[in-house]
Amino acid sequence: MSAVLEVRDLRTAFPSSGGPVPVVDGVSFDLNRGEVLALVGESGSGKSMTALSAMRLVPKPGRVVSGSVRLDGTELLDLPVTEMRRVRGARMAMIFQEPMTCLNPVVRVGEQVIEAIQLHEDVSKAEARARTRELFVEVGIPDPEARLDAFPHQLSGGLKQRVMIAMALSTRPEILIADEPTTALDVTVQAQILALLRDLQRDRDAAILLITHDLGIVNELADRVAVMYAGRLVEVAERRALLSDPRHPYTQGLLRSIPALARPGEALPEIPGVVPSPDQWPAGCRFATRCPKRIDRCDTDFPEETAPAEGRRVWCHVHDGEGA
Repeated sequence: MSAVLEVRDLRTAFPSSGGPVPVVDGVSFDLNRGEVLALVGESGSGKSMTALSAMRLVPKPGRVVSGSVRLDGTELLDLPVTEMRRVRGARMAMIFQEPMTCLNPVVRVGEQVIEAIQLHEDVSKAEARARTRELFVEVGIPDPEARLDAFPHQLSGGLKQRVMIAMALSTRPEILIADEPTTALDVTVQAQILALLRDLQRDRDAAILLITHDLGIVNELADRVAVMYAGRLVEVAERRALLSDPRHPYTQGLLRSIPALARPGEALPEIPGVVPSPDQWPAGCRFATRCPKRIDRCDTDFPEETAPAEGRRVWCHVHDGEGA
């Protein structure tokens, strides 16, 4: 498979009185054509900020400090703002986790999708409306003609999310970034949205970067998984390999804490402690203070990348040796 998106040593920081505070710190990964790559980790791991950095949508006063983001060989971090705006939406699109905050509450949802189409393509409003209706059908919105003229408050959470997916797909992007796309939706609607994303990925051969903390969703949708902790990747592997044989202690802890794997009446295992804030990251392994396999060097030396098996990358001193 060929990579459509190549991210290398990406670093993003926010200013503070004590100097720049990193929130994404040296992240590198490839997103291949036609695949779903899941970026996984607890809240505060830097998943969403990584995606926003790749899209050049980091909220001010934060900024991408260094690194490379290449789309089909084009360096996005060097593009003028006007050119990046053309890329964003036309070739890369993002589905946010809260559709109500992304949709304009006083504009009909059809008009919002029509505007997105006309922003990137030279088509008439009638042509854009016809395509919007087709998109509503494609994403499973019932009675699409009537929904075109609905306001956001007249739609359920699941339908609003489908409108956001239709908007993201409106210009046939090569890459779709889905940031917690099923947050706040009930289980039935979650399953429908996941099935929709899976069908769209297959039918359009689009690459999807799926940001989530839910390993159940990962098992449903992902081809590969990148596990993130405290601004860095700690493990990357093919989905089945990672779920059946996790190597990093953090990945192992995440899998143990899945409710579906607990026996009835058994206390659910948890990872003690919390993700450290960016201004308090330790000098060595950032997971060391919570890790049951910690050895002395974990406190002082940040682990280098290793490749213990084909297609797998791990950043850990003990994943394959003492303490493993």
